[in-house]
This record gives sequence, structure tokens and C-alpha cells, in this order.
Amino acid sequence: MANKKILIAEDEMVLRFLLTETLEEEGFDIDEAEDGKLAMDSLRYGEYDLIILDYMMPEATGIEVCRWLRAEGGINADKPVILLTAKAEEKDRQLALQAGASRFVSKPFSPVELVNIVHELTGESAS
Repeated sequence: MANKKILIAEDEMVLRFLLTETLEEEGFDIDEAEDGKLAMDSLRYGEYDLIILDYMMPEATGIEVCRWLRAEGGINADKPVILLTAKAEEKDRQLALQAGASRFVSKPFSPVELVNIVHELTGESAS
């Protein structure tokens, strides 16, 4: 069976690297995008089992990408979305859920916590 495929859209290179390494160790295939526009391009042309979006990115925020994804109706429109954010206010959480995010994870977070959420949302058991 093919590995589950995840798109990580995060403008902080160090965090993107950490997420990629952590999830590849868990057996996932990872594509990366460093801004919201690149994330949209990837979502337009690739198929993913899960999408991880940073809230604050150049070109388009995670909220904007998520809204576009849900409205666009493409191949990834119903896929789970995890929104990562340093903004932990309730209004931000509400915006994320209204945009169609499946989960809202506040930074800093533990990689283990994120891996557990990824396994839960992709239906894969942890290795």
C-alpha cells in the first residue's frame, strides 16, 4: 500500500524541516510549500491525504488557503486540514473552524502531539 501523502505549508524553514523529518520517520510522503500561493498550486495539481497549513504565511494565509480549498471543490476539498498557529485566541480558532479546518494546533506544540493528530486524521495507526 502506498504511503499517505501530506502537504506541509509553512514559511518557517526550520519548523517545516522538523515537521517533514518527523512525519517522514512515521512513513508519510511529504510535499512542502513555503507560502500560501505555492500551497494552492500543490493542492490544485496533487492529491493529498492530509494538509498542514501555517496560519500566518506570505502570499495567502492558512485561513485563506483553507477557505479556497473547501470552496474550490477539487480533489482535496474534503481532505482533513490541520492549521498551525501562534495565534491562540478564541476568535482565531473560530475563524479556522469556519474556514473548514479539521484541527487547530497552537505553537509551540510537541511533535508527538502533532504526529498523533496526523495518525488520527489519516486513519493510520502510529508506528
